[in-house]
Amino acid sequence: MTNLEKVFTDFGNRVNKKAEANLKRLDKNASGELSKSLGFEIKESKNSIRFALTWQDYGKFIDEGVKGKGGTKADGTKWKRKRVFGTNNKYREKRPPKDAFNGWTIRRGIAPRDKKGRFLKRNSLLYAIANSVYHTGLETTHFFTKPFREEFKTLPKKITEAYGLDIQNTLKLVKKQ
Repeated sequence: MTNLEKVFTDFGNRVNKKAEANLKRLDKNASGELSKSLGFEIKESKNSIRFALTWQDYGKFIDEGVKGKGGTKADGTKWKRKRVFGTNNKYREKRPPKDAFNGWTIRRGIAPRDKKGRFLKRNSLLYAIANSVYHTGLETTHFFTKPFREEFKTLPKKITEAYGLDIQNTLKLVKKQ
C-alpha cells in the first residue's frame, strides 16, 4: 500500500466513523443499515487514483433533507414543515411509499391504538406516516457532510506529503537498480 493510499484509507475511515457516530447521536439509524453501508473505494491506475465514499442511496435524503409539500390538514391547520436547507430535494406530487416505513415502525415500537384500546391496522398507520413525511419533509442532518468537510480541510496537505514520500520511495528503487 502506498503512502497516498494510506492517506485516503485514513480519511475514509475517519469520515465514516464520525458519520456513524452522528447517525447514532441523531437517532437516525433505526435498522443500522445506513451505518453498515458507509464505506469507500480506492482504485489506483497507472496515472491516477480514484477515491469514492459509498453509502445506501437513501442516505442522501437523511443527510441533505427533503422539503415537505406543506399544505393544510383536514382540520384546517397548516402542516409545519421541517427545517431543510441547502438542497433541491423536495416532495412535489409523488409521496414516499408507505411500505418504506413498515420496518421502521416495528423497530421504533410504534403501534398506536384506537379509543377502545385496539391496535390500528398497520396499513392505516403506514399511510399516516408517509402522508406526514410528504407534507412536513425530512429535516437536514448533515450527518455525513459535516465530518466530510471537517476531515477534508487537512486532506490536501496530507496528500502532498504522502505523494512526496511515494516519489522518494520510487526514486530510491530506481537508484538501487
